[in-house]
Amino acid sequence: MIAMTIDLDHLSLAAVRSGALGGRPVAVLGLARSGVALARFLADAGAAVTIYDGRPAEDLADAIARLGDRPVHLLLGPEADPADALRGMALVTTSPAISPDFPTTEPRLRGALQALVAARAAGDPGAAPLVSEIDLFLRLCPATTLGVTGTKGKTTTSALLAHLLSADPGHRSILGGNIGRPLVERLDDVRPDDRVVVELSELQLPTLSRGTTVAVYTNVTSDHLDRHGSLAAYRRVKRRLAELVDPAGALVLNADDPTVAAYAGLGTAPALLYRLERPMNGGLGIVDGWIVAAGVERLAIAGGGLAGTGPGGRILPVAEVNLPGRHNVSNALAAIGAALLMGLAPDAIRTALGTFEGVEHRLEPAGEIDGVRFVNDSQGTQPDAVIAALRSFPAPIVLIAGGRDKGVDLAALAPVVAERAAAAVLIGESGPELERLFNAAGLGRTERAVTLEAAVGRADEIAREIRAGLAGARPEDPDGVPRATVLLSPAAASFDMFPDYEARGRAFKAAVAALAAARTRRSSRMEDQ
Repeated sequence: MIAMTIDLDHLSLAAVRSGALGGRPVAVLGLARSGVALARFLADAGAAVTIYDGRPAEDLADAIARLGDRPVHLLLGPEADPADALRGMALVTTSPAISPDFPTTEPRLRGALQALVAARAAGDPGAAPLVSEIDLFLRLCPATTLGVTGTKGKTTTSALLAHLLSADPGHRSILGGNIGRPLVERLDDVRPDDRVVVELSELQLPTLSRGTTVAVYTNVTSDHLDRHGSLAAYRRVKRRLAELVDPAGALVLNADDPTVAAYAGLGTAPALLYRLERPMNGGLGIVDGWIVAAGVERLAIAGGGLAGTGPGGRILPVAEVNLPGRHNVSNALAAIGAALLMGLAPDAIRTALGTFEGVEHRLEPAGEIDGVRFVNDSQGTQPDAVIAALRSFPAPIVLIAGGRDKGVDLAALAPVVAERAAAAVLIGESGPELERLFNAAGLGRTERAVTLEAAVGRADEIAREIRAGLAGARPEDPDGVPRATVLLSPAAASFDMFPDYEARGRAFKAAVAALAAARTRRSSRMEDQ
């Protein structure tokens, strides 16, 4: 007997709460973070959940444990047929990385999904609708949503925007999506007067059928060409959020990025453009060292009318953006622009920004040992991000880079490395090619390391050697020696050595902590002698 499929266009959060999914067979594809959240949400709503993942059960022990004692059916391992997980389902839900259109999706699963999509397009009444975790959330969410995307900067911008919005006592601020906890599991807690900041990646954007109230863009350069095939295809994916934005909402666009600035003509929603110079009318920019707004209009849901500012449209001094690098000033402009649209007062924005401490793995301070500063930029996986990181710190810099090649052209990175870095320690699969590129661009000192821990140790030794040769070079430094920076900014994916960039970043911090502890022990022994 064919299970009656679920009509997503008529599914509401109230209907889910009233038992609309009770006893309905629903598939969850992929048991990563989003898949676990989907399975828990659907099972708690009464659905009969089947979970498929091509990885063996022993590799999924932690994920399975997070399901608790919910009555779900598991189809796991390479011997499981993904077609079995789709057969007779009323609804099929997916984690972000799983799509019939992504060449990176497991071939058998991709084929099964393509067959499902074709059957549904042909009008087969038994072909279940396919929906991603984030699209299901946006379909059911009763609150105002602010989507943030871009090639780089979206995580810092999302976290900062959520932090700024939390300064409004009349509305809760909730952060999720590609950052932190998947949002589908927050649905039972979300209220209509909340404001939900949703970080959206290139994996999630193609799956959307619904937009957000506000769409914030940081930049669109080049990334993930292994998945999307070409720069043009990647750009088509990125513009999806702008195409779907609520007409009663707004676009917040980086006018310094021509690709993003062109989105102002999409749809009917108004656009707030921000840039690192004098603002355009209705936008945000910088004048005489101050972030200023030029006639920004609040959204109707925030009361309408002109957003409040200080004299001359002032919001706060640029110097109070306590994040390294000019690119982070741009990220702050994006978040401040969205906050103004939502009715936040400039004083509240200024106070909240002063307490924002940044985001893990994004130019994150990881400690300082004897004049050598360590910075964790593990999320720096593509050239623009690494270039921005290198330009965020004074010389001397020792760069740690390498990992799995993402298929992105690195030619523009090499001359900046040669200009800004004193040396580079290379790791991972792409280490040899990066070494070749950096040497060809004129970097005089490169070394390779087998592990990240070894790279940290060697980079520290190189940095201290460089500092020893600079004694007295800058009298303004406390000890007359410029501080050196060891920067992990890999220009590559992590998957050759680590499960993800977060694991790589934490391994870097652990190596720095171990180095500091060893240095302390050595100093103690010398004092005791």
